[in-house]
Amino acid sequence: MRSFYIVTNLDKEGAVRTEEEIRTYLLSSGARCQVRCTAGSGKGRYTDPSQVPEDTDCVITIGGDGTLIQAARDLAGRKIPLIGVNRGHLGYLTQVNAGQELEKMLDALLCGRYQRDSRMMLDGQVFRKGRAVFEDIALNEIVISRKDMLKPLHFRIFVNGSFLNDHTADGMIVATPTGSTAYNLSAGGPIVMPGARMILLTPICPHALNARSIILPAEDEVKICILEEKSMAAFDGDLADEVEMGDEIVIRQSGLDTVLIQLEQVSFLQNLSNKMAGV
Repeated sequence: MRSFYIVTNLDKEGAVRTEEEIRTYLLSSGARCQVRCTAGSGKGRYTDPSQVPEDTDCVITIGGDGTLIQAARDLAGRKIPLIGVNRGHLGYLTQVNAGQELEKMLDALLCGRYQRDSRMMLDGQVFRKGRAVFEDIALNEIVISRKDMLKPLHFRIFVNGSFLNDHTADGMIVATPTGSTAYNLSAGGPIVMPGARMILLTPICPHALNARSIILPAEDEVKICILEEKSMAAFDGDLADEVEMGDEIVIRQSGLDTVLIQLEQVSFLQNLSNKMAGV
């Protein structure tokens, strides 16, 4: 790799210093590097795909998992591999922390000592009276949640057109394997190896004793029908417009993938174990 694009989240402490270290090292090694600094706390996208050069070999994000996820959504379809430097908290997706690990990471990228890991994404459409009113993609999950904090959400789920179940809960998480260690994990859902291709359904605080996560093949189509009350649909944390009673949210595997760089010395299981142990 010789051409890099850096996305720096200015909301993260020390991100600018880390960006300067990376840029200096890459330039001194004869590589090309462009930088995009952004505040990551606002709603919406912040990496303009048209500003990323066509010959970019790799996008390096500096921040947390959210920074990497947003860059992946912004650049979906460009097929540019991404790698994240963690300046956030847990950082399940980010490969390295700032410090001594940076030079090893950059050497690996420059010398080709890495693997490309293709991750499935989800496509979600909100239909109102049979007409699509909103559509977006997600790398981690699409979450349907209640709008009123004091009222549960009532919804009905179909899989491939067949009735699955009626739910009363605070919401429903529809996650990818990549998102299995995010909100899905906090809600009691299973951890799935990120290279797998499947769709995870995990209810949020269900009002039932027998509610469990369900794992579906990636090829399945999930439809969630809102039976009562208004709710919200979030795509990797970005809120869509309100979802109204009678709306239908159709979720399926996206035709776009995210390509993440995996360094040979850092496995998913090792990273997971380190994060859970607080390392």
